Amino acid sequence: MTSSVASAPDAFRHDTQVIGLVGAAHATSHFFHLILAPLFPWLKVEFGLSYAELGFVMTVFFIVSGTGQALAGFVVDRVGAYPVLLAGIGCCGLSALVLANAAGYPMLLAGAAVAGLGNSVFHPADFTLLNRRVSPGRVAHAFSMHGIAGNAGWATAPLFLVGLTTAFDWRTALYCAAVIPCIVLALLIARRKILEPMTKAERTAHAARQSAANPGNALGFMRLPAVWMCFAFFMITAMSLSGVQVFAPAALHELYETPLTIASAAITVFMIFSAAGMVIGGFIAARSQHHERVIAVAFLIGASCAVALGAGLTPGMLVWLPIAVMGFSSGVAGPSRDLLVRAAAPRNATGRVYGVVYSGLDIGISVAPFLFGALMDAHHPGWVFVLVGVFQAAALITAVGVGQRTARRLATT
Repeated sequence: MTSSVASAPDAFRHDTQVIGLVGAAHATSHFFHLILAPLFPWLKVEFGLSYAELGFVMTVFFIVSGTGQALAGFVVDRVGAYPVLLAGIGCCGLSALVLANAAGYPMLLAGAAVAGLGNSVFHPADFTLLNRRVSPGRVAHAFSMHGIAGNAGWATAPLFLVGLTTAFDWRTALYCAAVIPCIVLALLIARRKILEPMTKAERTAHAARQSAANPGNALGFMRLPAVWMCFAFFMITAMSLSGVQVFAPAALHELYETPLTIASAAITVFMIFSAAGMVIGGFIAARSQHHERVIAVAFLIGASCAVALGAGLTPGMLVWLPIAVMGFSSGVAGPSRDLLVRAAAPRNATGRVYGVVYSGLDIGISVAPFLFGALMDAHHPGWVFVLVGVFQAAALITAVGVGQRTARRLATT
């Protein structure tokens, strides 16, 4: 009895440290999602670029990230999540230095490609570490905090970069941004034993045992329909989120004549309530055995709010209310979403599955702006929210399909 009591605080402390370290890495990843976008007004003037050319810089980022993410999962399963995570953090820091020294458009593209390469490792590495190093009873809460840390990175980047650019210049802002991965890298190395207790030789031997146990089966997981349904789920939800993040302010302004200041604040409202939803979602996911049902209810509520906005059914001064509900429901679904993928992943293929599945996020974010932008150019702002709702309804269907197929697979093994 005494030993179990004494071990409980140690286990809690260990799990907290793992979640904190991985969360810091994920916050860095999301910070570097926005390493360039807040600086577009300055870069446009500095290099005489069009918005189309600047948009292509972000396309390069997500193409490299999406392709690299699918491949990074295989590397994680082969050499371990910890060294891959360090490499990703290092690439983020290098990308900031490349961008800070950019002398023209080609260097902006090169810096975006390096940033995309760094970003590609985080989901397969992060989730592999959380699954292996956090106690099973706290995994749902770990996924919740992981999502919140990512949101914190998104929220911090514009304030950090625009603030320093206003005070100094955009190159100084990027030099300062390069310091962030260095600090996180030093922290991860200093606390190495928390994340990676095995030596390099032990990792190599572990990988060899896995290969021997599953000869010629490295791609076997790709034959599982549930994996591709997870991929479709992430791609569709990313398209929905992109519509809200990128075009909601302009759509609200045009549809409801909402002042731009209030319309722009809608994104902040969405992200704040999304973070709150993730906290609640962690507790719900920890107590649920049917994660697809949690996702279905959350997305049904979110889709209903989006369609109501698009149909013009919301009083102009209350547009923030459905936006808040959409953010909250999206956050609630987050931990259950990650646990759904965890259940769909075959044993010893966690990194590969997370890599392939989460590459759907990058593809969705790359494609969606063209669709939503076309609707805005055609002066159909209401359709922006209707399409967001349609995407959430489609994601709901894929989530239920994943849950059903995973349950059947587990029942037969």
